[in-house]
Amino acid sequence: MAGPTAERRFRVQLPAHPSTPARARRLARGELAGWRITEDAYDTALLVISELVTNAVVHTGGQRVVCEVRRVPGALRITVRDEGCAAEEVQVRPPDPEREHGRGLLLVDAMCRAWGAQRHDAGMLVWAEVAHLDLGWGAPPEPEDDADGECETESRAAALPRADGTGTGAEWV
Repeated sequence: MAGPTAERRFRVQLPAHPSTPARARRLARGELAGWRITEDAYDTALLVISELVTNAVVHTGGQRVVCEVRRVPGALRITVRDEGCAAEEVQVRPPDPEREHGRGLLLVDAMCRAWGAQRHDAGMLVWAEVAHLDLGWGAPPEPEDDADGECETESRAAALPRADGTGTGAEWV
């Protein structure tokens, strides 16, 4: 029987596409619901996943983005890796009031106990740690319904898109 400190890990590889942040958030929502973490940590982790995956998709020159969430002592460590980033370094910049975008890392910085970035092969790896209290009891947050009212669940046997463009776009490892 797995106790409250049991190893938990969620990893998904998705295409670098504008729809990927929403998909990563949906997949993580279903997985993290069973981890028995506080609701605040759950909500924060989903927001951080969305922001980091968005940055990876916007700034990558590659085909794929990999998102991983795992437990570390007192936190959830979220790691997002792309295949080719144009930026020399990843840093928080003051938001430009004239621009609609550019506040994602500001949010990550404010909501996480730590975060950082480093080159990884040809791409960039960005990580963030969301502090959490392992409840170890009670009911975890329920996955939210999609806009059509149906709760989305995806198989752990999902596959990357084939050359013809069909497939789910996710790979569980």
